[in-house]
Amino acid sequence: MYAILDIETTGGKFNEEGITEIAIYQFDGHKVTDQFISLVNPEREIQPFVVNLTGINSNMLRNAPKFYEVAKRIVEITEDCILVAHNADFDYRILKTEFRRLGFPYKRKTLCTVELSKQLIPDMESYSLGKLARALGIPMSDRHRANGDALATVKLFKMLLNKNSDKKIIKEAVKIEKKSKLSSNLRDIIESMPSDTGVYYIHDANGNIIYIGKSNNIRKRVTQHFTNTNSKSKKIQVEVASVTYEKTGSELVALLKESEEIKANKPIYNRALKRNKFTQGLFSFIDDNGYINLRIRHLSKDKKPITTFSNRQSANAFMNRIIETYELCDKLCGLEKSHSSCFKHGIEKCHGACICKESTEDYNKRVNSVIELNTYDNKDMILIDKGRDIDEKSVILVEDGTFKGIGFFNLNLQINNRDILNTLITPMQNNRDTQHIIQSYMRRNKRLKVIELEHT
Repeated sequence: MYAILDIETTGGKFNEEGITEIAIYQFDGHKVTDQFISLVNPEREIQPFVVNLTGINSNMLRNAPKFYEVAKRIVEITEDCILVAHNADFDYRILKTEFRRLGFPYKRKTLCTVELSKQLIPDMESYSLGKLARALGIPMSDRHRANGDALATVKLFKMLLNKNSDKKIIKEAVKIEKKSKLSSNLRDIIESMPSDTGVYYIHDANGNIIYIGKSNNIRKRVTQHFTNTNSKSKKIQVEVASVTYEKTGSELVALLKESEEIKANKPIYNRALKRNKFTQGLFSFIDDNGYINLRIRHLSKDKKPITTFSNRQSANAFMNRIIETYELCDKLCGLEKSHSSCFKHGIEKCHGACICKESTEDYNKRVNSVIELNTYDNKDMILIDKGRDIDEKSVILVEDGTFKGIGFFNLNLQINNRDILNTLITPMQNNRDTQHIIQSYMRRNKRLKVIELEHT
């Protein structure tokens, strides 16, 4: 017996979606023997793009049953059935997520009509339900609605059954969910984690922090810690008792908080992060002819770099990029050694600073643009990034070239007001790590909003 289904959801972050509509057709291999079709109140926001795709909006669902009110019917109609769906992994995951929220384990065998179609009807241009149905002459109505898509899947599945007369391929395609190797306490921890950007803290049974990390998806990263087989992960899996977290919205805020928290707590399994994560710096000097030269060099305590890099490779990539963008000389940037002109001057790609043909004023103006863009020495500025919610932003404050701290603000606030700024900012330590984190993030994220403040 089969239960052929289709589910529409709210969209959103992985494992945080909710069902908005479900259609299930019980099928004995020849005919439909039972059916269940219902809108579902997901008790959460529907993503705008999903509303446009399905036409299902919050007003339509206000009086619809909640999932717990339809859960018993779903269990009954799918009992002892193989779940069949077009992209079955998705529909099955969503169903399991909804049942898990009710504290009920839901387990069924599954069969995917996408995978079956690829085996039994090869060389199709597309295996999306709409295009496949059109190519095979399967009538469709209410595309991207649960009932329309489920009915089309019923017809497609009938066709696939007929093409596989001995049922061998179909039998081999049935998936039986393997029992998770994770212990129940690790599974419970994973389920409690959000799929958001932030910092997470892994604690042992005594409450001690044994590891601190940051991620753009906390749940995914914690799952990796609990499933990886390297030495550090195995130790964490044995010792972990709980995981706490702090959402930041902004990756930059997460990086800065992670750095400060590791320094303050010195977790036992953060040894790799205690070492400097950057080794190279960009430096400048003026040569005998008055030209500003740029060099990539190892960092040292006695010389302050313009900006820093994690490794030589990223530093060289940066140097090549600015040479091309700002039309700088390879020789004056340390990439070429020559007693005469550089190679690019010979092919008219260098203006001739290497042989004093270009004026120092013109050349140095372009070099200073590079320096100005890649340092925040003596600058008063704020960096505006994502917040923890849709109506919030994060702010990073730099005063006189010194990182002061981070904060969050509502979009209605006048953030460039110094008095308001000072009330929002949580003070944090300024050090070489924070400078590197901020400069590196600014280089990588061109859309980051930077507002220079007037000196007080």
